[in-house]
Amino acid sequence: MLAFSLVIDRCYVYEPDFIDAQARADILSWLATLRPLWEMRYSTKRPPPSGKQQRPLLRPVYWLGNWQFACLGYYEPPRRTKHVAVAAEPFPTALARLVKEIERRVRRDFPPQSVPRRWHLNTCLVNFYGSKLEGDKPVDAARVGEHRDFEPGPVASLSMGERARFQFVRRGLPRMERPGLRPGRGGDAPPVRTQWLEDNSLQIFGGPRWKDDLLHRVQRVEDKHDLDLPPAIEGFRTRRINFTFRYVPDEHVVPFAKLPERARDDVREYVATLAESSAFFKAALASEPRSRTAASR
Repeated sequence: MLAFSLVIDRCYVYEPDFIDAQARADILSWLATLRPLWEMRYSTKRPPPSGKQQRPLLRPVYWLGNWQFACLGYYEPPRRTKHVAVAAEPFPTALARLVKEIERRVRRDFPPQSVPRRWHLNTCLVNFYGSKLEGDKPVDAARVGEHRDFEPGPVASLSMGERARFQFVRRGLPRMERPGLRPGRGGDAPPVRTQWLEDNSLQIFGGPRWKDDLLHRVQRVEDKHDLDLPPAIEGFRTRRINFTFRYVPDEHVVPFAKLPERARDDVREYVATLAESSAFFKAALASEPRSRTAASR
């Protein structure tokens, strides 16, 4: 599995060729069974917040462990911890094996003060980077503006497909907006570090510098090999897949049925779509309590 490991400091690791051939084959087979969602940024049940415009996310996504639906607001302690991380499918066997190895390395090599006591990688955002069709024209959807991950402890990511230019930048510098990036998250701040994330590679970062003091972004993803990775997504060609693993305290993960009724209303259509191809979400949907309105009819 190990080709070589480039360690910048005790809180940053980049390792190419981390995903072995068997794991890669198993992951690709599992990906082919997924039905990713193309979520809207805000609830479709009511007007968007004042001054905001409703819009789809830049790319389709899938979540494992817990699903952070955009319309519920992403997990962002201390102000957003409840009713945000909705219980989702467990990691497939191949990913679970790789995650176990990542956790072992973090606990062995990272400074203890950078790893929360109950830290474990229990959530995964699967991002599909590629080109979406707008009419007959392909539009690039393979970048992410400057942001930070609020989940406590180290973050790990696995990359498959075309390589991506990943950068860390200082917080608070002036930034110019660029088309396709979220408002206020431009791409012109000078990078502190640039790392090309290669096919099958692992990146881990944590601690105050890499996790909290700096923002990170994906500036671009190459398109040299004409890839179209699974799953099949209508109107979209995937050339890179990234798995980002994080830790949400277990007590903050809530089953769909335990969400407040308004939150269930906001995400029910998404859960119903997922239930068409997922036994987990089919069971979650079936366990939803009947509303007082429905019960009175």
